[in-house]
Amino acid sequence: MSEQSFEQLLDESFKTIHNGEVVEGTVIDVKPEEAVLNIGYKSDGILSRSEYTNDNSADLTTLLHEGDKIEVKVIRVNDSEGQVILSYKRLAAEKGSKRLKEANETGEIIKAKVSQVLNGGLSVVVDEVRVFIPASLVSNVFEKDLSKYADTEIEFRVIEYDPKKRRCIGDRKQVLVEQKAQAMKELFERIHEGDVVEGTVKNITDFGAFVDLGGADGLLHISEMSWGHVENPKKVFKVGQKLNVLIKNIGDNKIGLSLKFADTNPWKDAENKFAVGNVVKGKVARMTDFGAFIELEPGVDALLHVSQISKDRIGKPSDVLSVGQEVEAKVVDFNADDHKISLSMKALLAPEKAPEAVEESDADVVSVDIDAVIAAGEDEGDDE
Repeated sequence: MSEQSFEQLLDESFKTIHNGEVVEGTVIDVKPEEAVLNIGYKSDGILSRSEYTNDNSADLTTLLHEGDKIEVKVIRVNDSEGQVILSYKRLAAEKGSKRLKEANETGEIIKAKVSQVLNGGLSVVVDEVRVFIPASLVSNVFEKDLSKYADTEIEFRVIEYDPKKRRCIGDRKQVLVEQKAQAMKELFERIHEGDVVEGTVKNITDFGAFVDLGGADGLLHISEMSWGHVENPKKVFKVGQKLNVLIKNIGDNKIGLSLKFADTNPWKDAENKFAVGNVVKGKVARMTDFGAFIELEPGVDALLHVSQISKDRIGKPSDVLSVGQEVEAKVVDFNADDHKISLSMKALLAPEKAPEAVEESDADVVSVDIDAVIAAGEDEGDDE
């Protein structure tokens, strides 16, 4: 039996590796463009920047450090310089391809960072494999500018995977639709009519504001924004504003909201403040041909009928009054159930002295049926 040389014994002390084999290595030296790994072989392995990442500007000293252990694939056991050439990128791509293939088959939701914002969508990288998400599948709402997604992590499903064509398509919209449906289900199970919840103003229109309640949007109609009159919601609210709103009603996937809280209801003590016979002041809020509506306080309007403005005959209220004008009048009728008040300016005028004195100074004051007056006004408009 011949004695083995020291070199032969040394060679036998190292493991044998082959091209294509996956090995674990320990980083023993790092430079910006390459790293040296101890892989338990007689020669150290060389991992270049191009075999670690697709980013050609990357500095390996910021990505790898001495003592790091990583799995790599052997590309060549012995190159022209006797070195072992390794690749982390190719091994990661193989793992990524396998993962994406399985995700396509199972419907698993993948999370990855957006690496590039393209004209037609987003590009994300999953273990060195690129996935394209078309613009139409990025969101469940139309988004013209996708730049906000740059360098952000997003969730998506793989809806198409073809390794031969190197084609992998992702769908984020599907995930968002499912998440919204689940959030809506949970919200509707949680809320009840009469609850007060916090929401965020999402959109404002001429007729109201849509408030995000965290799972579904509720409509805050213009008529429910205040006990008083709101002309333009856009002057009252801003998108992104936080609100505590009252759940007024819940229908089929619809939620009606209100800011008319019971404890702020101006009609709560109106019966005392605006009792029949009281003299009150208010501002002309709006006018019709049959009378003027006087705002006594936000949320409390009273009708001043055209016949109760003056002792003189008046064609229409706008002949003597203007919107915003402050007037003083006497309450001649109060209906607490229907929230209706009738006023008279004429009742405050001194009674005319006549040869035959009128026994009661308020004999010419009438109590006005507001509904009947409004209905009559509408009928006259129809006849015209």
